Amino acid sequence: MRTRKLGSNGPEITVIGFGTWEAGGDSWGANESDDAVIEAITAGLDAGFGWIDTAEVYGNGVSERLVGRAIRGRDDVIVATKVAPEPEGTGFRPEQVRLAAEESMKRLGVEHLAVYQLHWPDSTGVPVEETWGAMAALVDDGLVGAIGVSNFTQELIERCEAVRHVDSLQQNFSMLWRDDRELIAWCGEQGTGVLAYGPLAFGLLTGAITRDTVYPEGDWRGSPEDPDSARLFGPDAIDRSLAVADGVKRVAGRLGTTSAAVALAWAVAQPGVTAAIAGSRNPKHVVENAAAGDLELDRETLAEIEELLTLGPSTSTDS
Repeated sequence: MRTRKLGSNGPEITVIGFGTWEAGGDSWGANESDDAVIEAITAGLDAGFGWIDTAEVYGNGVSERLVGRAIRGRDDVIVATKVAPEPEGTGFRPEQVRLAAEESMKRLGVEHLAVYQLHWPDSTGVPVEETWGAMAALVDDGLVGAIGVSNFTQELIERCEAVRHVDSLQQNFSMLWRDDRELIAWCGEQGTGVLAYGPLAFGLLTGAITRDTVYPEGDWRGSPEDPDSARLFGPDAIDRSLAVADGVKRVAGRLGTTSAAVALAWAVAQPGVTAAIAGSRNPKHVVENAAAGDLELDRETLAEIEELLTLGPSTSTDS
C-alpha cells in the first residue's frame, strides 16, 4: 500500500489506516466478540494497513486493549491514540494528559506512542496552551513521537502552534461531509498531516445502506436526536446521501472496484489529506478497503465526482 509522511515531522504511514471506533462496541449497536474484532484487525494488517487509530474513550478502553492483543508481535505497526477531555475522558490538565498516555500505553502493551492526539476541544476551562504544553513534554520525554489534534478549528490549531508544531489533524471528512475542506488544505500547507475519519460517511458510501436499512439498537446512525445522524441519515437528507452513493457505485463499476474503495481514494486525493481511516468488524470488508490504498483516481474521475457532489447534503463551505 502507498505511504505518505504525516506532516513535516510525523512517521511514514499507509494512506489507509485501520479505525477501531467500532471495536469499542459502544455507539454501533450489536457487539462482536473480542476474537471477531481481533480477526478483523489482523485481516487488515495482513492486507496492508500499516497503522491503527484508536482512543481511550472507544469502549472505555476496550478498543485499546483489543488493539494491543492484535498487534502483539507486530513491531512494525504504528498506533495512533487519543486523550479526551473530562468528563468522557481522563482530562486535559497537564497531569491528566500524562496519566492518560501512560494508561493507554499499558492497555496497548507498548512503551511508546507513535502518534498521540487531543480527541476534541475542551469545554471545562483548561487553556489549550497548557494542554498542548503537556503534549509537547511527552515528546521531549520520549514517550510520544508525534502529537496532534482532532475536531479542532484553525484558531485552536494556531494557538497550539504558538507552543509547538501540530503534527496532525484528525477530522471528519468525506464526500458527504466537506465542511473543513479549506482547513484541511491549509493544514497541508502548514506541514500538518491530516487524517480523515468517516471517509465512508459511516457506511453510506459503501453502497450497503438503503432508505429501508434498520440499525441495531444502540447504533447512533439510527438515532434521530443525534444531529450528525440526522444530517446524513435523517429523512431530510437520506435521499440526497443515497443519490451520491448511487453515483459512486456507478464510478466503481466502471473502474472494476468497490464503492468503498472509490470513496476512500477520493478522500486521499484531496489537498492536504495524508490518509483516510476505515474501520470494519467484517474481515471481508477490511480486505476490500485495503485495496483503496493502491487506487489513484484520474482527473476526469475526480471531476466527475465533484459534479456528483452537488447532489449531496450541503455544507458550510460548498453546497
